[in-house]
Amino acid sequence: LPGLRSCTTDPSGPQPYWFHTLQVRRLRIPRGRSNSDPLRAATAQEKAGLEFGAAQSYLSLEKLGEGAFASVYKGISRINGQLVALKVIRMKTDEGIPFTAIREASLLKHLKHANVVLLHDIIHTRETLTFVFEYVQTDLAQYMTQHPGGLHSHNVRIFMFQLLRALSYIHSRRILHRDLKPHNLLISYLGELKLADFGLARSKSIPAQNFSSEVVTLCYRPPDVLMGSIRYSTALDMWGAGCIFIEMLQGAPAFAGGSDELEQLQNIWTVLGVPSEDSWPGVSLLPNYTPGELTCLRSPSLLLCIRLEQLSCKTDDLVQKMLRLVPTERISAQEALQHPYFSTLPAPIMHLRDAVSIFKVPGVRLETEFRDILNPRQKLKSARLPAAGCW
Repeated sequence: LPGLRSCTTDPSGPQPYWFHTLQVRRLRIPRGRSNSDPLRAATAQEKAGLEFGAAQSYLSLEKLGEGAFASVYKGISRINGQLVALKVIRMKTDEGIPFTAIREASLLKHLKHANVVLLHDIIHTRETLTFVFEYVQTDLAQYMTQHPGGLHSHNVRIFMFQLLRALSYIHSRRILHRDLKPHNLLISYLGELKLADFGLARSKSIPAQNFSSEVVTLCYRPPDVLMGSIRYSTALDMWGAGCIFIEMLQGAPAFAGGSDELEQLQNIWTVLGVPSEDSWPGVSLLPNYTPGELTCLRSPSLLLCIRLEQLSCKTDDLVQKMLRLVPTERISAQEALQHPYFSTLPAPIMHLRDAVSIFKVPGVRLETEFRDILNPRQKLKSARLPAAGCW
């Protein structure tokens, strides 16, 4: 399981996630605990004083990570005993609440989907703004680190279906995520994928609206935005999803190593070829289009052969439809869900309500990964894709 840690832990050190899960289950057992024990069940009198939106209603257990503007903690709700993730955003005295936090909260409070992280509560104090999310054990970046060299092809299909489900849902509500990357895709112990971190997300107005081109981590940013386009739509997210698709298959980023926009474009041209006005009408009108610097360092046809050796026809077809250079030619999330690549999944998976997990469908489960750094004695299966530096 992706969130599982070694069973041999130091009793004085941090405990694995399943230890806290067991503690939560124990809260449901009506027996006494010490008044000094923070995990004890709240009495009826105490629960009467606990409410949503109050800092005392949640207990922080351990720090999970820290960014430039926020820290994330694993916590527990004293109201219902459920594990939660606490995103604590530090507020600057002279600036107030960061606009990214306001945007994230306003969007997430209206999104209810099995593949979008659930926002439970918001706590506002003088110093901080805390978002209370459902707790999910790990993310796709950590999962791929634990299982290097490319994931099991069946699991890639399961993860991609859920990612496209999430994108289809938010795109149908005219929301662009604008920051797709493995770190922002949470993975539960069952294999449920949750789209998270809506700090850069935007609601796309009608008519078309200009956006910033300084979005999306560099190696997941599409070529039109790399060349300065500010009039983009859902195709922005589909390019990022295509990059993640390749990364799961081969265990390495599709277009890695770019230190700036020009170098990242070179990485893309190396694989997909250099665009022209004939292949991409209007490309020369993009702000950062510099024809003298658009060069291809290696033969795309050679790379195409390498790619076809690794990917099945259905897989390769979906990848190419998601990674079209011309944004208007990229497949939509809803169209991608109907692609033959997903035909091996149980039929009921195509007709689920938004809030229902695909793991409610009989027969849907993750397969054992080929390699697990937490279990190095596990035998490597021969079905693993051949290693390659590019796809």
